[in-house]
Amino acid sequence: MGLLVDGVWRDEWYDTKSTGGSFERKASSFRHWVTADGGPGPDGQKGFPAATGRYHLYVSLACPWAHRTLIYRKLKRLEDVISISVVDWLMAEEGWVFSEREGTIPDTVNGCRRLHEVYVKADPHYTGRVTVPVLWDKETGTIVSNESAEIIRMLNRGFDAFGDASLDLAPDDLLPEIDALNAQIYETVNNGVYRCGFATTQAAYEKPFHALFETLDGLEERLARSRYLLGERFTEADWRLFTTLIRFDAVYHGHFKCNARRIADYPNLFGYMLDLYQTPGIAETVNFHHIKGHYYQSHKTINPTGIVPLGPDQDLGRPHGRA
Repeated sequence: MGLLVDGVWRDEWYDTKSTGGSFERKASSFRHWVTADGGPGPDGQKGFPAATGRYHLYVSLACPWAHRTLIYRKLKRLEDVISISVVDWLMAEEGWVFSEREGTIPDTVNGCRRLHEVYVKADPHYTGRVTVPVLWDKETGTIVSNESAEIIRMLNRGFDAFGDASLDLAPDDLLPEIDALNAQIYETVNNGVYRCGFATTQAAYEKPFHALFETLDGLEERLARSRYLLGERFTEADWRLFTTLIRFDAVYHGHFKCNARRIADYPNLFGYMLDLYQTPGIAETVNFHHIKGHYYQSHKTINPTGIVPLGPDQDLGRPHGRA
């Protein structure tokens, strides 16, 4: 894990001393927008016009934030529209790198060996963490966005002329509820597991721990009343939650000390996770070899031996009963 400072790479772990032991995620730096006609984004950000073959995604199969974009690329039928590169699961002293290991795809656009080199191509003086996903514009040679929440919104509607326009994962009538759920789930679940795992004091760990399981308990009750979070069709809120749930028992429960309960201990949440996993095409986006290898072997401050647990045994193809 590292960062760039004025375009120069540094191998440095997160600073938790200045925050009293708490992990605080920094905001993404590249926040432009792809729209159907190239007009400005929702908050007036610079717009790029949607086109087939123009954009490229840099992702990790291990990363839950990047996983969101792969799911959208699959569901919206954009695999022939947006190309991808997949980094190695091991994040060591050079950060995310490209390799020839199983499941990886090299950088066919910029020919880089390290992801931080892609960032420097976009901004030679960039300062900040080098994260995935990255949406790259081949035409202008720059990063459009490295904010997953905004990239999936672009994929949802911006490319409708080239993909499946019939599927809208953030319909206007549900958007206020989606945004409210996203805010709660991001703070306490998606980022909450990291706030537990990367904490360096007991107090900094315990606060997000309790918030995490309070939210999971509430979601369990909610899913007793409907198939998905907002009714009988899945939305953006479901897929943003899914990428954390699918990693929970294999990684976050033990590695990040989120061990009050497993997702398998929640009948509704577990069945719901299976339901989403069994959605056509989604299982292809899940790679536990990359997921477990990344967390257990990249985070030496948490797991210094680098031993990767063999479990848990999970039958993700079993009947989910959610229908």
